[in-house]
Amino acid sequence: MLDKKPPCQHPVTVGAKALVWNLVLYGEATMPVVLPSVVSVDPVRIALAQKHLDSLTKPQGSLGRLEALAARLAAIGDGTPRVDPARIYTCAGDHGVAAQGVSLFPQEVTRQMVLNFLAGGAAINVLTRVAGVDLRVVDAGCAGGPFPEHPHLIQLKVGPGTADFTQGPAMTRAQCEQAVENGIRLAEAAAAEGYATVGTGEMGIGNTTPATALYCAYLGFAPQAITGPGTGLSPERVRHKVAVIEAGLRHHQEVIAAGDALAILAALGGFEIATLTGLILGAAARRLCVVVDGFIATAAFVAARAMEPRVQDYAFFAHASAEPGHRAVLEAVGDQGLIHLGLRLGEGTGAAMAIFVLRCAAAIFTDMATFESAGVARAHGEGHGP
Repeated sequence: MLDKKPPCQHPVTVGAKALVWNLVLYGEATMPVVLPSVVSVDPVRIALAQKHLDSLTKPQGSLGRLEALAARLAAIGDGTPRVDPARIYTCAGDHGVAAQGVSLFPQEVTRQMVLNFLAGGAAINVLTRVAGVDLRVVDAGCAGGPFPEHPHLIQLKVGPGTADFTQGPAMTRAQCEQAVENGIRLAEAAAAEGYATVGTGEMGIGNTTPATALYCAYLGFAPQAITGPGTGLSPERVRHKVAVIEAGLRHHQEVIAAGDALAILAALGGFEIATLTGLILGAAARRLCVVVDGFIATAAFVAARAMEPRVQDYAFFAHASAEPGHRAVLEAVGDQGLIHLGLRLGEGTGAAMAIFVLRCAAAIFTDMATFESAGVARAHGEGHGP
């Protein structure tokens, strides 16, 4: 066991504003502090919320999954569902495995897209503006040096891209711990600023490959069952991508068999995926709603769940990606996604739209009249309405 170190301070810059709080470190990782603080959402509160929903002027259950969302939001909020304000962190990082030809796009596109995010020209910019959601862009580990300072940029680069996981671990354990810690710090920043919801976005050329490898390692999928075209690979190149993932899984088979969730993330993941893993852990610890975007963001959730299963109570899956395999992954974690529009972009685009769905769920809970307050007669018998 690592010796306990004294508390130390870690600043994180959000725009031009620095926020500092204390974290007790065990070795280099913050997880011994954060994980015990994640508590399950109380099922009694969910039942009480559902009782309130059943008293509203509608047939019981007639708003379908919106009611289940409302009940869970209310339980997370200690009786009052709260979605706003909401922020999406779009975390970017590069991948050594991209050198294996697993993407149609060159690696420099990651950096170019970060600049596009900061210029306001990407899909995530448009959708967060429409949705009224705050957006922060995070350099978790892009190739190249620091980006020019920008009020919406958070510079948390662990390294200039990961290593090729077919040749060795994508990250050292220390790098992975740092990336996870960075994500926890982002969640702490959002909570301290009063945010109720965080969304997970990502950007990284080639990152469907490590995401797929993580699904195989954590959930036991075969690569050929869930590997997809990513940015639009031909069937032949998808087969090559499968072979690359299989090579990585063989190389790290002892790590996978040992079942150390952090070691698996270090071996196969990416800086942006590990940062999102920490974001999910930290948000759950602070009882924030977490909107998980698509294929890559769900891999970060799976990693977080492997470290702390109770994060599932706070996770809302934005959509079922058009990337083959994502529906099977969602089924494996017991969900189906909120919207089904054939999305496969990432960036947090699905999360931006799903946050509006959560707002709708919260609003029916807080704003609808009850039968009693509206003077509407109740149905005779259960499961019926006026």
